[in-house]
Amino acid sequence: MSKRALPMAQNMSSGSEGDPQYMVMDDRKKRRMLSNRESARRSRMRKQQHLDDLINQVAQLQKENNEIVKSVNNTTELYIKVESENRILRAQMTELSDRLQSLNSVLRIIEEISGFPMDIPEIPDPLLKPWQLPCPSQPIMANMFQC
Repeated sequence: MSKRALPMAQNMSSGSEGDPQYMVMDDRKKRRMLSNRESARRSRMRKQQHLDDLINQVAQLQKENNEIVKSVNNTTELYIKVESENRILRAQMTELSDRLQSLNSVLRIIEEISGFPMDIPEIPDPLLKPWQLPCPSQPIMANMFQC
């Protein structure tokens, strides 16, 4: 029994130190460990680079989003201003149309009383012909809506 235990103990004690087969396996194991470490390090670096890229992309998108929000707000302000001016102009147009109709009524009465024929133009009703503008169209200024 001691003869059998002795070579086994000798094998175990020498292990990878003396036997070339164990040295080759030990060398392979070390190389694989180093390779795995290096691979893990590269993987961590790729993940970190990807994270940095995503953080930069988020910052860029937030910047673009803020610019778009500013542009929309400026456009909304311009729209509100133009719409307000349009309401004022429509009210003035209605008021002037009413005054013109009143003056034309007075002219018709004068025409009937005097018997003198007068040239009283018809007032176009924009509600009857919505495709025709009551006023001559004016060009829209291009720089009006630039931010």
